[in-house]
Amino acid sequence: MTPLDTATACLLTPFDLGPRQLETVFGEIRRHRADHADLYFQHTRSEAWSLEEGIVKSGSFNIESGVGVRVVSGEKTAFAYSDEISLPALEAAARTTRAIAARGEDRRAPALRGRTLPARYGDADPLASLADTGKVTLLERIEGFARAEDPRVVEVMAHVASVHEVVLIARADGHLAADVRPLVRVSVTVIMQEAGRREQGSGGGGGRYDYGYFSDAILREYAQQAVHQARVNLAARPAPAGEMTVVLGSGWPGILLHEAIGHGLEGDFNRKGSSAFAGRIGERVAAPGVTVVDDGTLPDRRGSLSVDDEGNPTRRTVLIEDGILTGYLQDTLNARLMGVPVTGNGRRESFAHLPLPRMTNTCMLNGERDPQEIIASVKKGLYAVNFGGGQVDITNGKFVFSTAEAYLIEDGKIAAPVKGATLIGNGPDALTRVSMIGNDLRLDPGVGTCGKEGQSVPVGVGQPTLRIDGLTVGGTG
Repeated sequence: MTPLDTATACLLTPFDLGPRQLETVFGEIRRHRADHADLYFQHTRSEAWSLEEGIVKSGSFNIESGVGVRVVSGEKTAFAYSDEISLPALEAAARTTRAIAARGEDRRAPALRGRTLPARYGDADPLASLADTGKVTLLERIEGFARAEDPRVVEVMAHVASVHEVVLIARADGHLAADVRPLVRVSVTVIMQEAGRREQGSGGGGGRYDYGYFSDAILREYAQQAVHQARVNLAARPAPAGEMTVVLGSGWPGILLHEAIGHGLEGDFNRKGSSAFAGRIGERVAAPGVTVVDDGTLPDRRGSLSVDDEGNPTRRTVLIEDGILTGYLQDTLNARLMGVPVTGNGRRESFAHLPLPRMTNTCMLNGERDPQEIIASVKKGLYAVNFGGGQVDITNGKFVFSTAEAYLIEDGKIAAPVKGATLIGNGPDALTRVSMIGNDLRLDPGVGTCGKEGQSVPVGVGQPTLRIDGLTVGGTG
């Protein structure tokens, strides 16, 4: 079955709905002048299991379904949603949203027509891909791998989660699109103890597939990552503070790029002039060689989508090319008001939320330098391999990020591990300080979740090894 067939069978047919009924709803809306209107149907099944102290201590299962009705007129948006999918509920929501638009001539809604769009992942149901006993066994396997790595491991917390989401988007312009979205994730955290000192480390990953992805080799790799990080932190000494050269590792450190720069390139912030990048298309905003893209088309990636939550196909959007700002991430509303094309970045957490311009998989592309050459070029500095939490101010790009795994660089070599290092700066300035770009681009393992205006969506990040000169490091030593 195509995604549209699946979505129709799941979201319309059981409720005696079809194209004719949806066209009737749009007919109600189109009695008033509006620039855009859409219906967003969603059915989501999700589950999560957690293990601690060798015991599966929690498990949850949730089913959620409903429909959101949105009407846009100029800069105004009216939105209503219901967890009841029915023609009366849709008509009531449509009447409510009409209030923002001026009365106009009755206009016949065009016939709804589906489009076949490229699929970026399979449609397997992860929840059904493994029996509950198998999910418990998966947790026990990863715990066993972690404990076998080092006798100093005293606690292991493991977590598995999966989602199967079916969405259907109908628009007043006659466009009809659907998507079936699987998503799985495994994470593990370990606590190691030695001589009265306790440190933790974490690992994990996932993507848009089912539980069959998690082979013993992959679970063992997650466990090794967690134990390695905890082991390094046990040996770490307090981090120094001051301005220094910082080398960022490849992969997950791209979260700094996502937070400090990516949000500032979203269309709503730039239309309103609140981003540090507003009005700077065509200007140099980064060092030569810096190219940043957002790509929702990568196969099976956590941040990928076959269509966004407005029914538009996702795409690869170049945001910064060789240091020059070339574009922003756009949803339908902001693209129309800014007079630019939609980029397929309209995303929402659920049917109960409005779409916003959001990132999918955001990364900096490869340069030409060998990572070892980059490290060897640093007389004294910090090598940040992994990050914990952080925060950023979109208006000026200022950020603070804490490292989860970091080392000193001394005379071009990786030296002692350090604990408590934070990176402090602002995104636009940090981009201009990139002096070397590695050839080892890597994407994160599939763990990212992005928050904006109270909505959370899965995302991906990535980058090669980078050298950034003159970055402020907050330390503990």
